[in-house]
Formats: sequence, structure tokens, C-alpha cells
Amino acid sequence: MTVAEPRLTLERRLLKEHPIVIACDEVGRGALAGPVAVGAAVIDAPRARKRVPQGLRDSKLVPELRRPDVAARAASWVSASAVGWSSSAEIDEIGIMRALGLATIRALADLRAHGIVPEEAIVILDGNYDYITPAGATGLLVRPVIKADRDCASAAAASVIAKVARDALMTELHDDEPVYGWARNKGYASPDHRDAIRSHGLSAQHRASWSIADAPTLF
Repeated sequence: MTVAEPRLTLERRLLKEHPIVIACDEVGRGALAGPVAVGAAVIDAPRARKRVPQGLRDSKLVPELRRPDVAARAASWVSASAVGWSSSAEIDEIGIMRALGLATIRALADLRAHGIVPEEAIVILDGNYDYITPAGATGLLVRPVIKADRDCASAAAASVIAKVARDALMTELHDDEPVYGWARNKGYASPDHRDAIRSHGLSAQHRASWSIADAPTLF
């Protein structure tokens, strides 16, 4: 099966009206444990004229062993990038959608600290819903785009950068709680993860408000 390659068609069109495009995509939304992460990748007109890095795809379509290399090349290609986080405790307290919004706001704050002005950008948000504005963001122009991580190279870059960062964190957390197998399942609801929860209960990294029975099976 041929996998569609992300392009810069939308970004180039938007850059005719805006000085920069910031693409955002989340990872970890369906996990049982660990934080949710949102990647943010900045594209300006000079970057949009460059070739998309070879192998860049939505992170789900990049083999795990190749992701760090693809993420590194994506980070070098974009003008700037950042990853924002929202913890499992926050997800329990405020719900997943608001947590996604907070993680995005934190990623944008990181970009701001590096000289990017988000209010000057148009923000491409993967999906069909703007979860940034309800979380308290003001002055942003947000454009939800379904399958942006598949079709837009900037969103694919945000996706793979965030995925590699979150996978690395879950691998580190595995050392503290090895019974859950987070180095393998990255906090998602794999059979071995479910079995470990049944045997050992929930850890501090688990999202206690989530129903184990109803959780997604895998990535």
C-alpha cells in the first residue's frame, strides 16, 4: 500500500496571508498512563521553499526505530519547534480536551521564549476541534484541519517530534515502574499493560479517571 507523503500545499497558501504557520499535533491522548504531549512546529516562507525531509510522515506511520532520526531532521528543517505537556494528574482533574489545550499553550509559550510570536501566526491544529481557545488562549488564529498530520508536512513534523519526546519520557518512567512495561507500550492499553494494572493496581502515572475496560487497545 502506498503511503501518502505530506506536502506543503496548505502551508504555502497560508503563508501568502500570514508571516508564519505553527502546526500543532498531540500524542498520548489515548494512553492509560503518562502525560499527553503536543508538538508545535513553525514554518516561514523560506522554510516552505525547502524540500520536505525524506521519510517525514505522521508519527504513527514512521517505524519506531526510525522515528528519532526523522524527528531530528524535522527539527532541523522547521524554523523552531517545541513540545508542551499536561500530566496524568491534570488529565484526571480537568479532562483530556482541556489538558490538550493547556499542553498546546505551554508549547506555544516555549516558542515565544525563543522569539516566536504566536499571535502573528496562523495555527494549524490537527483534528476537527479547536481545543486551544477553550483552554484560555487569546489572540490566536486557530485552524483545525482533519488529517493535518497526514497531509501537512509541518503537522507531520510536530507529530514526530512530540512522539519521540513522549516515548523517551515513558521509557525513563519505565525504570521507576517496570511492572507496567512502559518501555514497550509507552503507556497505551496493550494486553500486558492491562494485566499489570489488574495485578498491581494503578501507579501515580496512571490516569485514574479513565475506564480501563473502555480504553483503546493500542496506539
